[in-house]
Amino acid sequence: MEALIPVINKLQDVFNTVGADIIHLPQIAVVGTQSSGKSSVLESLVGRDLLPRGTGIVTRRPLILQLVNVDPGDARKNDDSGREGDEWGKFLHTKNQIFTDFEEIRQEIENETARISGNNKGISDDPIHLKIFSPHVVNLTLVDLPGITKVPVGDQPNDIEVQIKDLILKHISNPNCIILAVTAANTDMATSEALKVAREVDPDGRRTLAVVTKLDLMDAGTDAMDVLMGRVIPVKLGLIGVVNRSQLDINNKKSVADAIRDEHAFLQKKYPSLANRNGTKYLARTLNRLLMHHIRDCLPELKTRINVLAAQYQSLLSSYGEPVEDQSATLLQLITKFATEYCNTIEGTAKYIETAELCGGARICYIFHETFGRTLESVDPLGGLSTIDILTAIRNATGPRPSLFVPEISFELLVKKQVKRLEEPSLRCVELVHEEMQRIIQHCSNYSTQELQRFPKLHEAIVEVVTCLLRKRLPITNEMVHNLVAIELAYINTKHPDFADACGVMNNNIEEQRRNRMRELPSAVPRDKASATGPQGDQDGTGNWRGMLKKGEEAPGSGPGSPLKGVVNLLDVPVPVSRKLSSREQRDCEVIERLIKSYFLIVRKNIQDSVPKAVMHFLVNHVKDSLQSELVGQLYKSGLLNDLLTESEDMAQRRKEAADMLQALQKASQVIAEIRETHMW
Repeated sequence: MEALIPVINKLQDVFNTVGADIIHLPQIAVVGTQSSGKSSVLESLVGRDLLPRGTGIVTRRPLILQLVNVDPGDARKNDDSGREGDEWGKFLHTKNQIFTDFEEIRQEIENETARISGNNKGISDDPIHLKIFSPHVVNLTLVDLPGITKVPVGDQPNDIEVQIKDLILKHISNPNCIILAVTAANTDMATSEALKVAREVDPDGRRTLAVVTKLDLMDAGTDAMDVLMGRVIPVKLGLIGVVNRSQLDINNKKSVADAIRDEHAFLQKKYPSLANRNGTKYLARTLNRLLMHHIRDCLPELKTRINVLAAQYQSLLSSYGEPVEDQSATLLQLITKFATEYCNTIEGTAKYIETAELCGGARICYIFHETFGRTLESVDPLGGLSTIDILTAIRNATGPRPSLFVPEISFELLVKKQVKRLEEPSLRCVELVHEEMQRIIQHCSNYSTQELQRFPKLHEAIVEVVTCLLRKRLPITNEMVHNLVAIELAYINTKHPDFADACGVMNNNIEEQRRNRMRELPSAVPRDKASATGPQGDQDGTGNWRGMLKKGEEAPGSGPGSPLKGVVNLLDVPVPVSRKLSSREQRDCEVIERLIKSYFLIVRKNIQDSVPKAVMHFLVNHVKDSLQSELVGQLYKSGLLNDLLTESEDMAQRRKEAADMLQALQKASQVIAEIRETHMW
């Protein structure tokens, strides 16, 4: 089982090469307040001074520290200085550079921290990766996090406390992470900030190990016996006490090895019954054991996660496509695929069916039968026509001679005016279909032919060609629809079978109504006299024109003393806006209204049927039939190949990143498979 930790280290190396943070590997995160002794604990585990020190916040970037146990004879040479040693370190950001001087390692950590986080005590969540090889360490992966603080200092932002807490929670929220909560013994454990933060993500304490530092600095007459026995704050993984070097010891260059010997002596003297379960060496062994068991428990889920991600990145890489080798074949293939998908979207056989809204041919059908159909049905056959308008048209059509019958020319004039109103909704139907065919271009680009996203210039060219084709067909289709209405206006076919039948029924109804009115007249009134006078009669003998004057008015020039008294100037008589019609006038208007309505319904039915057919023939079907040849003719040219098949700037980078990640996941899967083969899991 000891070999499990190197396996995790190997997985960490694999994912470090691609800068990936999508796999949560088992690790140990060190959490504590500033000056709680976090750095001293880590240095005790390493056995060397390697971490920056100072006042205030020193750790300003997460430090992922991998400890790798090596054989004592496995020495490495520093390529720069030529020095040899059995302990050395490597940073991820310095590639293969080897550090054997731990003072240089400390300086590199400070320099790298300042490079990203600046010199103003600000923090960053970009981690520093450091690997230490030594025969004196146990295999561990530790994450040193910034110390918890309350008050900003220097140029730190006002929300530095929130920033640090969010950074800590980001790491310890990982369910595969063991939390090493460091608390000083000379503070109240009940108010430990480290344990408080740990409980937010691990309320049961199943993956929290408490470390009590500075046992030698407790007040005289007190000890940490109750704390170390777990009587104050129970933690399921246990509590381990350690003694760190003081600042004076560090200033006097006291070695870590000497400090560990003094720690052992202190524990034997102060806590003899607990000495074998506390101290730095016991902490290292415990962390090693906990991490191994934790890795063993996490591996099944880790393997599943890696396999799922590998499948996802394989699919992503496939969507990016392979680098173009045969430009001509690739261009022709993309053009053909786009044209096919465009036509399939119209026909309803596309691979990607829209579920949120109508699209393509379904929307065109909706435009024809719902939008256009309902709009035509809402057009009132007599809309915009008043009774006075109809009566005026009848009178104008008769000229100076009174007519015995309703003039046919008045019907034609009025019905043409009404039929003309069908042209606007018909042209609007063409416009809506044109807009939908324009939308299909974007639909195909987004869902059907994702390969076009690789080549933005080709995509733009295809959109331009299809848009121009649609734009070219739009006036032709509009002209045809205009002609359909013009054809109806050119010849009013009063011999149309439906119109003739309607006229016959209407004439019978009018005659029946006339007979009914004659029967209802009083018997004292002669029928010939009744038919000759209007509803009001002309009893004053002055003619109907007097009825056009207001009560009390006299005809112009007929006032007292006027030489033209009794003579009427009809040109000065205003035409009334409304008045009560005579029986004949009412009958004539009813005849015209019924004829207009009957003929209008016939024409509307024709337009409702012929406009969709014209749109389909001149616009939709023509574009479908000529799209492939139009695209090939405009784009399939040798001089355009290089330009059209130029990938977007980030596509090559995204393909490389996806390929690298897929390779890393495959390597990780292979590493885990090797564990199963050796029966370690």
